[in-house]
Amino acid sequence: MSPLAGYQRLFGLTGPVYVLVGFLARLPLAMSQLGVLLLVAGTTGSYGAGGACAGALAIANAVGAPFWGGLADRIGQRSVVLTQSLAGAAGLAALLSITHVGAAWGWSAVASAVAGLMMPQVGPMARVRWRPITARGPHQKKLVDVAFSYEGAADEASFVLGPALIGLGVSVASPTAALSAAAVVLAVFGAWFALHPTARAAHVAHETTAEGVVRLLTPALLVLCVSQLVIGTVFGSVQTGTSVLATEVGRPGLTGYFHALLGVGSVVAGLSMAALPDRFALPHRLRWFAVALLVLAAPLMLVDSLGMLAPVLLVLGVSIAPYMITTFQLGERITHASRVGAAMTMLAAATGLGYALGAAIAGQLADWNGQRPAFAVTVAAGVVAVLVSWSSSRLLTRAEARGHTSG
Repeated sequence: MSPLAGYQRLFGLTGPVYVLVGFLARLPLAMSQLGVLLLVAGTTGSYGAGGACAGALAIANAVGAPFWGGLADRIGQRSVVLTQSLAGAAGLAALLSITHVGAAWGWSAVASAVAGLMMPQVGPMARVRWRPITARGPHQKKLVDVAFSYEGAADEASFVLGPALIGLGVSVASPTAALSAAAVVLAVFGAWFALHPTARAAHVAHETTAEGVVRLLTPALLVLCVSQLVIGTVFGSVQTGTSVLATEVGRPGLTGYFHALLGVGSVVAGLSMAALPDRFALPHRLRWFAVALLVLAAPLMLVDSLGMLAPVLLVLGVSIAPYMITTFQLGERITHASRVGAAMTMLAAATGLGYALGAAIAGQLADWNGQRPAFAVTVAAGVVAVLVSWSSSRLLTRAEARGHTSG
């Protein structure tokens, strides 16, 4: 089955409306992180404060994600994601109100955390739905792989369009207008995604495969969480370094556009993942994509202008989606069907924690000496990715084999 035929067959199972809604529903999370950073940094004059608030949103989202994922495994996605979408939108509105009454930025950090705690992880929830969706037709294994390639590319596309929308909102109006738009999108499309019939299908699949208490936190899954922590650190540090460089040249509104370049190459590479042969095993893919991440991140240390930054970000993105897609594919394969929701949200949570870590460290270093030490955090994350993936390859191979045999 060619990649194009795989995508056509996959989307034919759900129809184009579901694909569009699932994509739009994940935009607010991508928009809110940069939106909060620019909003708070603009009102306080400190990138440390902006990074801390954006990090608070990401950390709270990461802490809450496994709880919401586990709850969705037990009672279904419809009520859980609906509650999160409406409450998350209200949380963003509360953050805007607190920021504009002139309160200390610490209160903005608290409001950011509350908003982040409630916002849904749409990408992981969408991944859970694809196995029961594809059960209605032949070639399920291949279609699930195609689905994960699409979801990885969709996540990356959301981090292209999300920051770009924030940049457009800042350029045309203000960070307030941009973040308000994120709240509206979350309330409308998050609720639509929650109520789509595929949510019910995913829960039925859980009910018919659950076999008592199944262990979730295995050594292999913890390794994959560290892998996603690394990618989150890349996102947070690149976003902060880009924001600093754009501000230094007097064009802070360009931050979103430049950060979006990271996702352009990533989307293309992610969609191409469906063409990789099965004999290129997932643990081996993770190792080599980690090497690519490190090699392509190194040129960031030479960047001193926006003109130099653009091609570096575009090329670096080629390594991002393949690395993430492989991690989520391994997570789905090594986890029992009744706990996949919790596993997917744990991986997403690790990404959020990494974003918070990267944004906070890079923000503090940027306050000290500009964008270069912020980008050094990105390179350091690449080193960690290589060490983790190469040292854990045998563990992941054994875990994947057990997952295949246990079903």
